[in-house]
Amino acid sequence: MPLFTIREIPEEILDDVGTIRTLCFPTQGHTSDVAVIKAARGTFVIKRAKGERFSVWLAREAKVLKALSASSLPIPAVYRFQENKHRNEAWALLEYIEGEPLRQALEKETNEDKRQQMIFRFGEMLAKIHATPCPRELMGRKPWLDEMLDKAADYLAHGDVDGTRELLDSLKKKRPTPGPSTLIHGDFTIDNILVRDGNIVGVIDWSNGAFGDPRYDAALAIRPKRNAFQHESDVHTFFKGYGQKPITKEEYTYFANGLYEFF
Repeated sequence: MPLFTIREIPEEILDDVGTIRTLCFPTQGHTSDVAVIKAARGTFVIKRAKGERFSVWLAREAKVLKALSASSLPIPAVYRFQENKHRNEAWALLEYIEGEPLRQALEKETNEDKRQQMIFRFGEMLAKIHATPCPRELMGRKPWLDEMLDKAADYLAHGDVDGTRELLDSLKKKRPTPGPSTLIHGDFTIDNILVRDGNIVGVIDWSNGAFGDPRYDAALAIRPKRNAFQHESDVHTFFKGYGQKPITKEEYTYFANGLYEFF
């Protein structure tokens, strides 16, 4: 069952891509409907977000990608973003990057040396992101953690989050020791890294990109997944690629098992 049909795609996007020949829907998260299209003018990614919250997230992703377009990061170009207030939805037309999610690549790889190479490069990529100067337009009006806790409270009030009031109260009281802020991805997981032939070719899903705490990215990166980060050796390899000492267990718990529960 398609998540949307060609008839639902805005005319402006149809004009951009030309006649659509194929429309397929890769496995994605729940914040937007994602399709890969092959059309007269090439292959593209189309994303549709429905509802106010997810539309805001897609608008933020387009803003982040445009702000970082001059950087050397392997991110998709934004060709068009538009909102349909009447239908309470937003659309984005993005560059297609050929590759598969790192999660899939790690699940399939049986050669342990090659697995470790991909995890090392995963760490290297995070270091590259954190070393990239953050564009001024991505810097918030208040400290990043304050903004995130405010959003967590708002999302909790409107429901549909895994976090609880007790967890949020604890996060507010037991903040980690402040550290330097950098450009962060905000959802740096093995699902949002594209690889081809063992090399990272794309970093996608930038709706939470910001000037924030780099430990948040590191914590999400090493969350245990099937055939990934289930053993300490993977964590060691990741931080070797990252080029810095591992985050503490307390920092990991605060960000990965705490703050992330609201996002």
